[in-house]
Amino acid sequence: MRSKRFSGLALSLMLLLAASGCATLSESVGDILDTGSGDGELDESVVIDGIREALRIGTQNTVISTSRPDGYLGNELIRIAMPEQLESMASTLRTVGLGAYVDELEIGMNRAAELAAAEARDIFWNAIKEMTIADAFAILNGDNTAATEYFRRQTRDDLRARFHPIIEQKIEKIGLSRMYDRAADAYNILSFTGAPELVDLDEYVTDRALKGLFMILAQEEQKIREDPAARTTELLRKVFGS
Repeated sequence: MRSKRFSGLALSLMLLLAASGCATLSESVGDILDTGSGDGELDESVVIDGIREALRIGTQNTVISTSRPDGYLGNELIRIAMPEQLESMASTLRTVGLGAYVDELEIGMNRAAELAAAEARDIFWNAIKEMTIADAFAILNGDNTAATEYFRRQTRDDLRARFHPIIEQKIEKIGLSRMYDRAADAYNILSFTGAPELVDLDEYVTDRALKGLFMILAQEEQKIREDPAARTTELLRKVFGS
């Protein structure tokens, strides 16, 4: 198993890092590591370059997938549905033939998420540049979503800060609040239970957009780890196919 193969290597890396300080993958790996094995085995620099390439490809595919039209709306795995607090309202409106109010609200939420998703690439790639050697080997030897969890830790706050104003602007531009008001007014006329619970649509869509982004990223990571066809470069085939 790969974890056994690299366990000694990882230990050596930890000792080197302790002696040399916090090195990042953007630095010259050759300045820190001995890469001259020459025996046909993967050396450290090749492994690290392979991890970086895998992360770049995985994040790029994730951003392309989620930011295109219907990237969220057309994917049942990450489609943003009505908030739980509004499920009763949605069900009632659909029952009486007013489902169009619900549909326009759901479409608007998903379009806002798709627009924001395009902003994720630079944040992901910056996290790759700042990744330490220890991080890289933890990802290599980790489970099938180790890279996704790394990105979740390192980028979630920055992504939220970038996503929220975009989603807020999109919600305002398409009049999502007015759509919500129309649906709520129609529900009020039909229901004896009063107005539906208020929902902060900006926060709700931002949360669901981030959740969906990381779900797709996890899928992309698993493809590279498990599916030889997803290793689209020689470097990926060398590192993940060994």
